Amino acid sequence: MLSVFDLLEAGTLDLDLAACLMARISRGASFMVGASPGGAGKTTVMAALLNLAPADRPLTAATAESVRSGRQAGSVPRCYICHEVGRGHYFSYLWGEALREYCALAGCGHMLATNLHADDLDETCSQVCGQNGVPLDDFRCFDLLVFLRVGAGTGPYRRIAKVYCGDRGHGHRLLFDGASLAPDLDSPGRGGDAVYVRRCREFLEQTHAAGARTIEQTRRAVLGFLSACTPAAS
Repeated sequence: MLSVFDLLEAGTLDLDLAACLMARISRGASFMVGASPGGAGKTTVMAALLNLAPADRPLTAATAESVRSGRQAGSVPRCYICHEVGRGHYFSYLWGEALREYCALAGCGHMLATNLHADDLDETCSQVCGQNGVPLDDFRCFDLLVFLRVGAGTGPYRRIAKVYCGDRGHGHRLLFDGASLAPDLDSPGRGGDAVYVRRCREFLEQTHAAGARTIEQTRRAVLGFLSACTPAAS
């Protein structure tokens, strides 16, 4: 498993985007990672971003039993992980009714994280809402949609090409276009927090410079940072 610092060094994302993603995920933002090709790094990126999740959201595999438990009144807020949106008979792969029940967990106060074979927003919405019948309101509860691009230059690369930020009342808007972040992403009207994003950037820069690399080192540092910040819930 790779850490966010491994992804920074590989050029999968840069420091500004990493800070933007951390500011949201550390406050409980649900997210999907998409790319059509197999082996594009969807699971790797999802796992690295999960390392930034809030301390009070236990990571839980999305099985039929755990999803059913999470939909009960008074259930403890968790981060439910669907290993992939897909038809395969593999552990925590979800499709059809199982996916609809999973996506409904966001309305129960839970955080969700998953990945799927899709390259853009329209393809993702078509697969999740069209093919699987997930209500649009539940799909919009995914606060971040992260799309990877795989290519080859002097060597193979995997980069985050686009990121969409969810607005639960009005759908998703482009947050990152492969080159730059949207200029108003930190405005309070867009659900942003410029001060906290800057603190996340400083933390990532300093922790990287201090030599943190592994997911264990990264998680310890993240928990220390979050404990010191105690940011308000999103």
